[in-house]
Amino acid sequence: MYSQIDEKIYLYFLAVIPIIVILFLINLYWKRKKQREFGDVELVKKLSPEKSVFKPVLKITVLLLALASLIIGLANPKIGTKMETVKREGIDVVFAIDVSKSMLAEDMAPNRLDKTKQIVSQIINQLGSDRIGMVAYAGSAFPVLPITTDYGVAKMYLQGMNTDMVSSQGTSLEEAIKLSANYFDKGNATNKLIILISDGEDHSDGVDGAIEEALKIKAKVITIGVGTEKGGPIPIKRNGVVENFKRDQNDEVVVTKMNQEILKQIGKGTKGGYVYGGNTKEVLDYVKNALDNIEKTEFETTQVADFQSQFQWFLGIAFALLFIDIFLLERKTGWISKLNLFNEKES
Repeated sequence: MYSQIDEKIYLYFLAVIPIIVILFLINLYWKRKKQREFGDVELVKKLSPEKSVFKPVLKITVLLLALASLIIGLANPKIGTKMETVKREGIDVVFAIDVSKSMLAEDMAPNRLDKTKQIVSQIINQLGSDRIGMVAYAGSAFPVLPITTDYGVAKMYLQGMNTDMVSSQGTSLEEAIKLSANYFDKGNATNKLIILISDGEDHSDGVDGAIEEALKIKAKVITIGVGTEKGGPIPIKRNGVVENFKRDQNDEVVVTKMNQEILKQIGKGTKGGYVYGGNTKEVLDYVKNALDNIEKTEFETTQVADFQSQFQWFLGIAFALLFIDIFLLERKTGWISKLNLFNEKES
């Protein structure tokens, strides 16, 4: 039997329960203290012979159990009945995404990096059963997401990518492909594809090295160019407002331009290809056509099957307990009083 929880964030509300217990105990202590101040405790009990010591504790316990059941129900626990190995056909795809400062240029709306995220997200949407990974790079490369079939998690990591992820600035396409190559299982016959998105401003002069790294592992590289050849400045923003533009050592505004030739060279050298990212539909059609022409390999993934939601049981328990609470009064119950289970003295 295997289990998982859909909305774990709701479980944080369980922290309210011990707080309520503490407040209840404080209130109970305060009442007892006031009773002693008012007069003789035994006399007070005789003045209210029907008041039960146990019933308030029972009521708060029922309410807390109802609250806990409601919270667990909202979290939607699921139970899976078995673990099974599923055979799938696909390829391994690693997205290498440029996060250098030049990707903040707004010559492609809304800016080069946000346009890249849109493109990658749309490519993921049209994938079938392929496994994907993600790499961020600038002057060096940084692993973002290992090879996975969980597209939802991949999109979450994608949206969190920014130009502060990699400390060393510049753009090293060789480092990007070298790290991407490490994502692939060397002993796995699954066909490999690297989709590299960049403005092509490579400051490392490592284009030949990038091609060589890809050929070593027999991986094709599809390059996607973002930006324009005319280029644009790199804005420096605070709270979403442009305060200035990046300047060079001579205090001149830096204009970053897309370099298609480098990207085309990598695409051609690895038998992958190049496509300009200005039109998202054209990019999607190009990538889809490339994927259709790559032979799919069968691989196995292990997953829990037949997950069933269990929230209805907990919500049912919560409402049942709340219904019971309506009929729980703080005075003594006659037949329970006769049993004297809690040693409550008769008045």
